[in-house]
Amino acid sequence: MIFGDIARKRLSFLAILISALTLSAAPQVALASAAAPAVSAEAPNVADETTPAPEAAEGSTAEAAPGADAYTPLGPEWIKGQPVDGGLDIQPQYSDIGDTAVPLHIGLIWVMAAISLFVLFLLLYVMIRFRRSKNPIPSRTSHNTLIEIVWTVVPVLILVIIAVPSIILLRDQYEAPPEDALTIKATGYQWYWGYSYPDNGDFEVISNMMPEEEAVEKGFPGQLEVDNRMVVPAGEWLRIQTTGADVIHSFAVPSLWFKIDSVPGRLNEKKLFIKEPGIYYGQCSELCGARHGYMPIAIEAVPRPQFEAWVRAQGGTVGGEAAEAAPSLPGQQQPESAVEGAPGAGAAPEGEVAETAPTA
Repeated sequence: MIFGDIARKRLSFLAILISALTLSAAPQVALASAAAPAVSAEAPNVADETTPAPEAAEGSTAEAAPGADAYTPLGPEWIKGQPVDGGLDIQPQYSDIGDTAVPLHIGLIWVMAAISLFVLFLLLYVMIRFRRSKNPIPSRTSHNTLIEIVWTVVPVLILVIIAVPSIILLRDQYEAPPEDALTIKATGYQWYWGYSYPDNGDFEVISNMMPEEEAVEKGFPGQLEVDNRMVVPAGEWLRIQTTGADVIHSFAVPSLWFKIDSVPGRLNEKKLFIKEPGIYYGQCSELCGARHGYMPIAIEAVPRPQFEAWVRAQGGTVGGEAAEAAPSLPGQQQPESAVEGAPGAGAAPEGEVAETAPTA
């Protein structure tokens, strides 16, 4: 008997067996589905329904401390990092890492273009020079030692040349921040961001996307502006720590050449240096659910005095200020639910109907 006939017979037998098992299990699956309780909005993953929504959405806020009136939020004229309509290249960079990465980026584009043109030239040359009408009797050459050495050594050299600056860039990006760097923890929620400041009293600010009409009316880009930005001092090293409260998010700001994943149960860390004051926009860059596109990132970099005034406005502490002198702050934002309309989850985008969690 031919081996193929044996294989076909065994495969057909397996198919019949699998079909029989499926038919026998179908009634049991149907009964189990009917007996299973429906998923309730009061599942353990739902936010604490006893917390008033306005309080949860505001995060840890308190009355303005002395000096808080010295802070004024930056206006739209300070926007420096945002997408540009019709833009083909990367955004202008405002960080030291970005200044290092841009030349490498441009160099790699030229290397790729040169290699692509060279390969295209070889293909066209072979198609024309060795076409059938020109060479009715094909060459039977099978080896050329010089060509084989060249096409092995040259790619290796190109990869080595590319590897050196690439490894240097990676080293610089993931080098440990200085000890005196300001620590800011960015927590990704479904679907918004929370920014806590452990070096300044450990308060947390909740950041939701500002309604598009309101943002445009104020002169800010729609679907990028937020109600509460992440305020940081410009010209200083920052220690950005990220984590996820529910699913994997990604904290990314292209104009600062900054991107780091926010993974539940893990604290990732990366340093950041913003060269000058301004507003820099980014977005969650990890598909995290239905409203993934509605959790933008807005970083507001200001001089140190304005940053300290903002910290006092949030009820935090600055420098050597005694912790007991600061107003008592509520606890940090707890992981929220994926149910739209739950406390702290922000308003649903226009055109969507939110499922409001039941209230006590």
